[in-house]
Formats: sequence, structure tokens, C-alpha cells
Amino acid sequence: MKDLKDDAFPPFPVRDIRARYVWQAGCPSDFADLTVDFEPWEDGIVLEVTPGAELVGTISESELRSWHESFVDGVREELAARGVGGVALAVVVRRTVVHDVDSSARSFRAAGRVAAREAFVRIDGPEPQPKRRRARLA
Repeated sequence: MKDLKDDAFPPFPVRDIRARYVWQAGCPSDFADLTVDFEPWEDGIVLEVTPGAELVGTISESELRSWHESFVDGVREELAARGVGGVALAVVVRRTVVHDVDSSARSFRAAGRVAAREAFVRIDGPEPQPKRRRARLA
């Protein structure tokens, strides 16, 4: 019987994932910009913020903690949508950029989904693109 970690996501460290979610649809809009690492860990998902992690913008510590949790919720949602069963992941936050008006829990959740998608691209390669057909000349 295989150990869960053998089949768990991610199979290896995926570093320097830049997850940006920017949606300009009026005021306020949505904005979140994080740089994270996905590290193999114990069962489940754990959030870590590196000591000295860069914060660009002004936000209270409690709100930042809440938004980071929303980011992890977005990662969870994307993994569930892709049918990933075994998860043994440490999400390590290294840089966070916030906007005074446009950042919110919703934008951080969306950025979490973006981060998970980017991790899949780095692990599995890009999704195959449909081939273009050449026009036949008569």
C-alpha cells in the first residue's frame, strides 16, 4: 500500500508562484497579488508566512491573516474542482500586495485559485491547445 504522500499534491516543491487577480469592473474592483511556494507537507493544507515576508500596502494584521486564509480557501476550491484527492500542502506566503480600496477576501480567494492553476501548469505542463486547421485551396 502506498503512503498518501506518494500520491499527494504537490508531488514536489513548486516555488515562486505569482498569483495575481485583478478585475476592473467599477469601483471598488478586485485586486490581490501574492508570491507563494507550494511545498509538500503533511496531510491537508497549512498556511505559513515566511519571517520577513514582504507586504506592499497598508492593512491590519488581523485583516491580512483573514485574507491569507481566503487565499488558502481558493486553493482548496480549485483542488476540489480538479478532483484532487490527496493533499499534503504547505502554502508559504513570501510577498503580498494589497490595494487600500480594491483588495478583499473575495479577490484573495480568486488569487488562490489562480495559484493552484499555475502550480498545475508547472507540474503537468500547459493544457494542450487545439490545432489550427489549414485552409484548403481549391
